Amino acid sequence: MTIKYRQLPPIVLGVVVTLFFAGCAAVGPSYQPPRPAIPGEWHEPAAGISPQVDPGLNSWWTLFNDPLLDALITRATAANRDLRRAEAGIRAARAQRIVAAATGSLGTSALSTHSRRSENSSSSSDDTQNLFQLGFDAGWELDVFGGVRRAVEAADASLAASHEDMRAVLVTLQAEVARNYLELRGGQRRRAAAMENIATQEKTVALVRGRFEMGLGNELDLVQAQTQLALTRAVIPPLERSIRQAMHQLAILAGQPPASLISLLTGAETGPMVPPRLPVNLPAATIRQRPDIRAVERRLAAATAEIGVATADLFPKFSLDALFGLRSSSLGDLVTAGSRYWSIGPTVNLALFDQGKRRAVVKINEARRDELLAEYEQTVLTALAEVEDGLVAFAHERTTGQILAEAVVSGEKAVRIANGLYEAGLTDFLDVLQSEQALYQSQDQLAQSDQRLTLAMVAIFKALGGGWQDQETRENGATAGGDSRQNPEQTPPENIPQ
Repeated sequence: MTIKYRQLPPIVLGVVVTLFFAGCAAVGPSYQPPRPAIPGEWHEPAAGISPQVDPGLNSWWTLFNDPLLDALITRATAANRDLRRAEAGIRAARAQRIVAAATGSLGTSALSTHSRRSENSSSSSDDTQNLFQLGFDAGWELDVFGGVRRAVEAADASLAASHEDMRAVLVTLQAEVARNYLELRGGQRRRAAAMENIATQEKTVALVRGRFEMGLGNELDLVQAQTQLALTRAVIPPLERSIRQAMHQLAILAGQPPASLISLLTGAETGPMVPPRLPVNLPAATIRQRPDIRAVERRLAAATAEIGVATADLFPKFSLDALFGLRSSSLGDLVTAGSRYWSIGPTVNLALFDQGKRRAVVKINEARRDELLAEYEQTVLTALAEVEDGLVAFAHERTTGQILAEAVVSGEKAVRIANGLYEAGLTDFLDVLQSEQALYQSQDQLAQSDQRLTLAMVAIFKALGGGWQDQETRENGATAGGDSRQNPEQTPPENIPQ
């Protein structure tokens, strides 16, 4: 049997019409991921670097083959305050998503009053009256123009951005731990080279003093040797200061008091091993990998959805409201059939005169979207530049280190020759002094070059955005219900530029 709309009660007809409109498409622009122009390969190829996606990027610090560095990064990941703050941001974004999806309410109320009428009132009823009431109310806002759907879409994107923010904090944290650790080891190596030269120069001072006391040398040689020794000793205090400050910073990154890791970090002073080859992602894979790019892309998606939320406010709002309860002037009659009351029906709410406020909100959200689009494009350019800078720094520093290593070998040979000639009386002390100065300078510069080389590697790994995939299990455990997207090198995340 076909039921014509004229046969339907007005309330039912209103509900049917409202539900029909509820299936309409959401207003506002639908999000389209930006697709920036990305080069197919890096412009700065570096010797010893393989431009390919390498799963070792997930835990890049292990390429240094330093167990202590591995332990420090693990400790920092477990206890760092910045990561805990980022986790709190994820919880807040998840709660906001629940708020955005809420479209209805159910409540209950109870009322008991005792009132007195005015003596001058025209009513003929008693001067005093009791009123007892118990009721339930429910409301459901129909998402006719998709405002709620757009709000949920924005909340989902904001939640995803919060996850990426946490990953960005993780990437930065790992890079900071590695950087401070490498600076510590570099300072310790420079101190070791200085101490070695101090020992050599002390022997030289003793030799010159002995020759002077035997009348085979002059006082100027002795004074010059003592001056060189003092200058080398003066290098130690600044190195000690930088070493201790690096230890303090590592402890803070690990969430511990500044002096808590001094005993652990004092000891072996050999620097981390430089891997023979350095894996590097291709540019497009880098864009999918970096959390900061992924975060701003998700915020761009959220801002686009917010335009739809603001646009939906320009249209009428439809809701279904229901009320049921019991009301009586006598508590004993409250639960009888005659005390019942109810109401049900659709409600339409339309703001006609708001002086352009709602349209201005739409324009605000459109401007915010355009702002984030520009930020996304700039973030991509910055990421590409950071990788290029790291690659060129790594390549040129490796060449510098090879040259300085040759200089150290030649300097050691020069010192041996000069000392032999001086002891034999075949040359003056100036040759010894100059050869020792050149050796120390080349050793110190080599230690600094090695440090810069490893720091350039850290900068490359950070610029590539590596280091967060291995933390998925921990992150999902700490923030139950987190996303479970796969490694972007294997399956690119949804809405991330390909």
